[in-house]
Amino acid sequence: MQPTYVRDTHLIDFPWKIEWNPETCIRCGSCVSTCTFGAIRPHLQRVKRTLSSGTSPEPVANAEVVMTIKQVANPKRTCRGCMMCVKVCPTASIKPVFNEHNTFSLIARRGGSSLKRGGRGHNIPTHVFDEIKVGRISQMTDPSLDAARHTFDMLTPLGRGLGPDELPFQVDENGNLTQQGFTPPIRWIYPVMIGDMSIGALSWRMWEALALAITYLNEELGMPVRMSSGEGGMPMRLLTSEYLKYFILQIGSGHFGWNRIIQAMPHMVTDPAAVLIKIGQGAKPGDGGLLPAEKVARHIQSIRGVPRADLMSPPNHQGLYSIEESVQKMFLSMNAAFKFRVPVGIKVSASSTTVPVFNNLVRDPYQIVGGFFIDGIQGGTGAAYQVSLDHTGYPSLSKLRDCYLEAASQGRQGQIPLFVGGGFGASGELAADAFKAICLGANGVFAARIFLQLAGCVGNEKGRCNACNTDKCPAGICTQDPRLVARLDVDAVAERVVNYFVALDMELKKLMAPIGNSSLPIGRSDALISLNKDVADRLQIAYAC
Repeated sequence: MQPTYVRDTHLIDFPWKIEWNPETCIRCGSCVSTCTFGAIRPHLQRVKRTLSSGTSPEPVANAEVVMTIKQVANPKRTCRGCMMCVKVCPTASIKPVFNEHNTFSLIARRGGSSLKRGGRGHNIPTHVFDEIKVGRISQMTDPSLDAARHTFDMLTPLGRGLGPDELPFQVDENGNLTQQGFTPPIRWIYPVMIGDMSIGALSWRMWEALALAITYLNEELGMPVRMSSGEGGMPMRLLTSEYLKYFILQIGSGHFGWNRIIQAMPHMVTDPAAVLIKIGQGAKPGDGGLLPAEKVARHIQSIRGVPRADLMSPPNHQGLYSIEESVQKMFLSMNAAFKFRVPVGIKVSASSTTVPVFNNLVRDPYQIVGGFFIDGIQGGTGAAYQVSLDHTGYPSLSKLRDCYLEAASQGRQGQIPLFVGGGFGASGELAADAFKAICLGANGVFAARIFLQLAGCVGNEKGRCNACNTDKCPAGICTQDPRLVARLDVDAVAERVVNYFVALDMELKKLMAPIGNSSLPIGRSDALISLNKDVADRLQIAYAC
């Protein structure tokens, strides 16, 4: 028998401990076969019993071998608390219990490796949107609208807008209005879009389910919802299909997948909705993206043109050393590639420097910056270093407000549409969060995590699961393992996403009606109040108590 030392790793040091009831367990093995992390295993144990019977009892020693369930004391196979064992157990005999006294952050760093994880984090104590309410109610001062019967304009622009003195129109001698110059391309889209999640970060079935939902919303329901491809390219069959017009092509700092997109350009039958240049992302700002080698399956290698290895995007685009260069190089090249028919936007992390970047783009003399996307600290991620997740970032809402007020002070609000993301729908109320952001100056919002939750993601902000980076997603959402991917029902997930957008559309109208707006209330901060004075002062909205 091996000696045990107090310095050895023990289950009391792990974040989740398995509680198993041998009295009710029927030893079916469902929990062991379902656990994707290998955190539990069957174990044969010899049990010795001493029995006494009869009028003159004599102790009789007896022993039998029984099957038990044991938790594995290996930091690489630690329980993530995903609760899959609970879902499949027919007798409710097993469950993981969070161990608040764990020391796992120390154990995981043994060997000199930094701790990595995916999913949620940041330890933000308050969902700011919960501190904001719609305080302007239609009574006798505003028009009264009926959300069920009134017609609402639910569209927002994606593309550069021009000021009244910049419009390229003139009146000829016959009094007719004629165009004399270039007008930047604009797409009119739904104000809530599905944010950046790549093929690679998601399983191909999950990505296909989202694409199927987007197509149905557009083709059957007439809702012009758009979806960002995420960094890493797209399947050739989609790039060369008529459905490409519903997708925003993202180019990240790693340029993964762009060889395939360039090769597909001569064969494209339609233009994409937009091109989005990702400079930064809110979940791990200043730290490049990471797709672990475990998730680089054969089809990912083909799409991205890479071997099976860790794919790390640099924290910034190589060769770009200033805001001016980003305009001259990236925007001009992307606009030229699509012959100035497609809006080109930029995505940045919320930061203390967000407003200076936005200011430079607003004054862009080429007038080709088609959108400014701000991502905040509460956004999720498929893989990141824990120190980046927990200790870097900036809330996106205050930077959205700063950018809008800065543009308004120059009389340029709306010229570059503002889109914001990072924690939207964290409480399940995406419509309310989006409405409040629009009133604070956003043209639209992008969300991602909530659609994974609709698909069955079991992770949460309290450390449950959050193993997107391991390629062992128990729901088949963030893995490339064929056995796990098969757990996801494409049609069922697509139906849930469509249903959520239908409900979200009605909820947005239910919030627009009380303030008397039949179109999106962009910048109508007078409709909002805050129950927190600090929030009210920071966002420059009314404080109510």
